[in-house]
Amino acid sequence: MVRPLRLEFPGAVYHVTARGNARAEIFKDDADRDAFLSVLERCIARFGWLLHAYCLMDNHYHLMIETRAANLSAGMRQLNGVYTQRFNRRHRRVGHVFQGRFKAIIVDRDSYLLDLSRYVVLNPVRARVVHGPKDYRWSSYRATAGLSAAPQYLTCDWILSQFGTSRALAQEHYRAFVAEGMKAPSPWERLEAQVILGDEAFIATLGRNRHDLREVRREQRFLGRPKLGRIFSKTAITERDRRNRAIVDAAMKHGYSQAAIADHLGLHYSSVSKVIKQEMSRDSRFKT
Repeated sequence: MVRPLRLEFPGAVYHVTARGNARAEIFKDDADRDAFLSVLERCIARFGWLLHAYCLMDNHYHLMIETRAANLSAGMRQLNGVYTQRFNRRHRRVGHVFQGRFKAIIVDRDSYLLDLSRYVVLNPVRARVVHGPKDYRWSSYRATAGLSAAPQYLTCDWILSQFGTSRALAQEHYRAFVAEGMKAPSPWERLEAQVILGDEAFIATLGRNRHDLREVRREQRFLGRPKLGRIFSKTAITERDRRNRAIVDAAMKHGYSQAAIADHLGLHYSSVSKVIKQEMSRDSRFKT
């Protein structure tokens, strides 16, 4: 089976999902959900993401993420990896928590972000977990609708700006918009190549044609990211501390493989791997 395409570039918007291994629960209780949101908050801060909407279900989650750098895969490895460690330690188990890699669909912001954000927060209603979205604590609906304080990691501004300049009025219109969502057609009807949700013009900006989208080379999946030579300036190479921080940024923020970093610096692969582990162990944002 061909691995799903990953298109990554600054300003990209994604609908991201991950499911439990063998459809098992990834959140057994509220403490697990709190732990996941804590890890997510750290990843948002570390990778400069914007989180427009989210919903945590028992055996999967939905995130609407905008990346300001080409770093979705790097951040998702961190998110799912750190949460897996916490989940396994808390429940005294070993093994996979998630079923394979996460799935990411790149979204045309202007045409589909609003509809998808509604789809995300209506998940517990469609699953008959609650009667209405306001009754579900583990989604972005209540904060966006003005029914509870918005956490620091959630960005409500773009969604609410689509409903007017008055925040109170925008929240009222947002609540009505979500209420109408149960009768609206699914945005998935516009899914293209299993990785893109957008109109023809949007799809054309990502590839010359649909066939090309299945054959984008790895380096083309990170449009706009800085070259390794720019990340590793002369000073960053000669000063060990700066070099080590640059190694972590190249791998975790910009998505470069450890092999590519090692080749650029003339180091052994294991040396790069060791630096990343050491630097991240010192960074409180990634301690488990």
